[in-house]
This record gives sequence, structure tokens and C-alpha cells, in this order.
Amino acid sequence: MMEEILRLFPPDIRQAVKEKVGNRWNILQEIRIRIDKPMELSFDMKTEWIGNNRPNQQDGLFIVNQLSAFSLYRMEDELREGYITIEGGHRVGIAGKVNTLKGSVKAIQHITFFNIRIAKEKIGAAIALLPYIYEQNYLNTLIIGPPQTGKTTLIRDITRVIASGWKKAEAKKVGVIDERSEIAASIRGVPQHDIGLRADVLDACPKAEGLMMMIRSMSPDVLIVDEIGGKEDIAALIEAINAGVTIICSIHGQDLDELKKRPSLQILFEQKVFQRMVILEKQNKPAQIQRIYDQNEINILKKSRYFANEVDRGTSFHRYNYMDGV
Repeated sequence: MMEEILRLFPPDIRQAVKEKVGNRWNILQEIRIRIDKPMELSFDMKTEWIGNNRPNQQDGLFIVNQLSAFSLYRMEDELREGYITIEGGHRVGIAGKVNTLKGSVKAIQHITFFNIRIAKEKIGAAIALLPYIYEQNYLNTLIIGPPQTGKTTLIRDITRVIASGWKKAEAKKVGVIDERSEIAASIRGVPQHDIGLRADVLDACPKAEGLMMMIRSMSPDVLIVDEIGGKEDIAALIEAINAGVTIICSIHGQDLDELKKRPSLQILFEQKVFQRMVILEKQNKPAQIQRIYDQNEINILKKSRYFANEVDRGTSFHRYNYMDGV
């Protein structure tokens, strides 16, 4: 993880970040670079600053060149979206001067703000959730949470478990539509994260198109999608479900009431598309489950204390005292 990120920085900043983080890479969430400002490091429990080494315009240009391999034209689509995904699945958000064409974003120039979000592979994060999203078969599930609550972390481990099998279920064919290259962190089409034995990935593919492409080409049992939103995504989800495929996806949001106010999502609630809706908490630790609703919006979550031998497995439930690790 460390080298994938440190290579983005010029030598003096690289050294400053390396010294400040030390052996805490496992709890680092973000590195924020703002030209002529102190660098900001967000850890699980607190934020720290590097004030004695402020990046300048040349440092910003160095970072841009490292991100784009000295070819901004090659990354034109990513730049329009406002982020670039690098090796390891880390996502670098960018901001600066925006150029528009007929009211739409054409490009971001004079990039002077960078937000490096650290991708973390939490093996076992989904284990405690499995009894709630599986009943003889996997259930259509929506993972809901604001930024930095571990939606991608959770959905990645759900993919791994479903595609490998666990105590209650055999391995299923899983199709991953990885539009932002964050779930599998593929490089030249090869996943860098562990997504299980029977998972297939469409990397950097728009969700709405990718869902139907995957159904036609790979005949999945379960489709995994990160961060749905637009009308096209919703229409493709419904079409996929009507084709007999289980959908597990995530979305930005605080709770069900907020989601219901979005016009594009109303049909999902009217048709009770999702049999499980999982609300994540904004806590220091990612993938912490606050509530689990069924299709009738009844909270079915039963919480119990954490078990002593449980590590990074999210909320513990008393429904099962132990499940085979995968």
C-alpha cells in the first residue's frame, strides 16, 4: 500500500509523509494535498497535519504527471469525473479550475487540490452480515452510508465470500461492475484485491451498460455494483432483477427517509426491489452496521456484544455465535 501512494509525491514530500505516517498505514484514511497549505492526514481516530513542508505548484504538477503517466489526454474521462483510481484501488480526488462546454464539465485544469483515499482490504468484514442477506439464496441488498463509512470495503468482502462460498452456502458466480476500479482494483484487467474464486469483473465500465453486458456474457448468479445513482442505473438494476439475477449494490445516503426523497429512487421503494437495506454508521472503524431493514422497512438487526476473537468483522450478531471464516 505504502509504495503505491508514496510514488505520487516528489522526494521531499514523500519523505515527510513517510515519517509522519510511520507504521500507521493500516489506520490512515486520507491524505489531502492543497497547494501552499499544510498537508492533512486523516486517521481512524484523528486528523494530523504536516505544516513544515507545504506543496507548491511544481509539486502539484509532479503529482498530476505521476497520476497520468505524463499524459492527461489519456485520462480525459477520469478527469471529467473528478477522480483517478490508481494501483491498489486507491482513489485520488482532484479539484481546481473547471472548464465547461455547453453547461457540462469538459475538463479540470490547474489542478491544485488532491484527496488520496486509502483503499483497505478488510478480509472478514462481511462475515457477520451474511445470515441477514442469505435465505436459501442471496437477497437483493442495498448498502447505504455517507462517505467514509466503508461501503466499498463491505461490498468487496461480500463479493469475496459469495464467490468463494461459506458455511451456509456454496460459491456462486458473481459479476462485478467496477466502474471506478475500486472494488477489485484491477490493473490491465487483473484484480489486485481478493474477490473470491468465482468472480468476474467488468473494470472501468459504466454501471448501466455493464449490468446487461455481464448478464449476456458471463451468466452471473449475483451482480455487484458500487454507488448507484442515476435513472439509467436504476432502470438497469430493475431489468437485471427481472432477468432473475440477485443484485447487491451500494449508494450514498444517510437513511431511508433521505433516499425516498430522490425522484430516481422512488420506483425502488414502490416496487420493494430490495429485500435487505443495510445502514452503515459514521464511526472511526469502517463497515459498522447500524440497522438492517427488510423489504417492509422493518429493522431486523439484532446486536450483541463483540466476541473476543473477532477482528474487523463489523457488528457481531447473536443469531450465529460462530461461522466458518472464508
